Amino acid sequence: MTTSTLIEFLSGGASTGQRPWPRYRLNRAQWTALATHLGATDWALLAVWGEPSEVHAALMDETEGAIAVASFSCPDRRFPALSPARPGAIRMERTVQDLFGLVAEGAVDGRPWLDHGQWTSRAPIAPRAASEYPFLPAEGESLHQIPVGPVHAGIIEPGHFRFHANGETVVRLEERLGYVHKGTLQLMQGKTVVAAARLAGRLSGDSTVAHALAFSRAVEAAADCEPPPRAIWLRALMAEIERIANHIGDVGAVCNDASFAFMQAHCMVLREEVLRAAARCFGHRLMMDRVIPGGVARDLDAAAQALLSDLIARMLPRWSDLYRIYDDKPSLLDRTVGTGIVKAELVRRFAAGGYVGRASARDVDTRRRPGYPPYDQLKFDVPTFSEGDVNARVLVRFREVDASLNLIAQILARLPDGPIAVEIPARAGDGISLVEGFRGDILTRVRLDSEGRVQQCYARDPSWLQWPLLEAAIEGNIVADFPLCNKSFNCSYSGHDL
Repeated sequence: MTTSTLIEFLSGGASTGQRPWPRYRLNRAQWTALATHLGATDWALLAVWGEPSEVHAALMDETEGAIAVASFSCPDRRFPALSPARPGAIRMERTVQDLFGLVAEGAVDGRPWLDHGQWTSRAPIAPRAASEYPFLPAEGESLHQIPVGPVHAGIIEPGHFRFHANGETVVRLEERLGYVHKGTLQLMQGKTVVAAARLAGRLSGDSTVAHALAFSRAVEAAADCEPPPRAIWLRALMAEIERIANHIGDVGAVCNDASFAFMQAHCMVLREEVLRAAARCFGHRLMMDRVIPGGVARDLDAAAQALLSDLIARMLPRWSDLYRIYDDKPSLLDRTVGTGIVKAELVRRFAAGGYVGRASARDVDTRRRPGYPPYDQLKFDVPTFSEGDVNARVLVRFREVDASLNLIAQILARLPDGPIAVEIPARAGDGISLVEGFRGDILTRVRLDSEGRVQQCYARDPSWLQWPLLEAAIEGNIVADFPLCNKSFNCSYSGHDL
């Protein structure tokens, strides 16, 4: 088979006006060829999503750095499945079927995903009867099932975990999500970009800055509009504050699940200081609704800049102390080292990013490649490890907090003057973006109508490509290690279910 670049392969289709990365409409033969060709390439499948009569796939050639979208019109409501070549497509194809009635021919798994049998109709609109969900079987002697959730102890979103175990050893874990599907992307349709941005910022509350940034950058690409330089730098500042707060909270939560509450107590104190600084600087602890299409909604005054500089100076030695405590506790490392291993090959096949990918040697960070401003003017490290266990996922977080603190210092030192927002012109367009949230890469695609309103929107949280790997991580481990593995992933339910 002759090799070709991603763009060369897709360019046989009809090109559209999507910005900044191209989109090609493929015919059935071309889409079928893509489904076959994926089995022989290292192209990352970033997302698969649908519309009433069309299916789309976003791809990235990690060697060349090229990104493109393939689209296939399916008026007969059927399309060749991509899941046999890319397992990350399995749940996405099931979602396309639930929401739009588009059936993936030859799919690995044809069961419903978001549809739990409670909807009164199913696309294409027709009455349906509820049925019991067929969990995947496990065979062997002395196996028993342990159902956990969807309601959990404490304040946590709903998700069901079905364990097949032999004594304490997990033979198979299967997740069932979709309990917090809200139809958010459908709610965006027909809204102004300002109104839709509020919904984007609520797809996953702990990633409100990252999702709002991804949506805003997609809108700006669609409208061929550029925000002011100061707004771009303020956006990066907020994104790094969000990253720090979440990573610190995650480190504490992992340690707490290993019965080391001391670390969680200190991490929660640090996280609270970060959130209070965010509230002082941007008027909201999570900085919700502060990133908007065209710029940002809140400027940073001199007193707030001084507050952040002081916070960095105080945090650096304390964070270093917490790392030394973590690394010097054999009883803690006994729980995290070698637990919940995800193999590098599996991470690559799922194109999982963030700390899940980087802990298993997948060196991908969209701030660096394909990159977006102002990160192309900033220096930062992207830590990677090869062990793929709970400990490696914790270490990625430790190193990323260090990198983000350094990034904030650079941003504050170089923050340009000027306006913080521009108005988005009312014009039709098709835009797509990739933004690095604290969990990993967020993909958002927006189509605007001639009045500049949202015609279609799709957002893919990093959790879509990470949740399935949690099933692999716990296999062969004991049931008691599941909370530890789960916390080390900390996937989003809301961001996944949308």
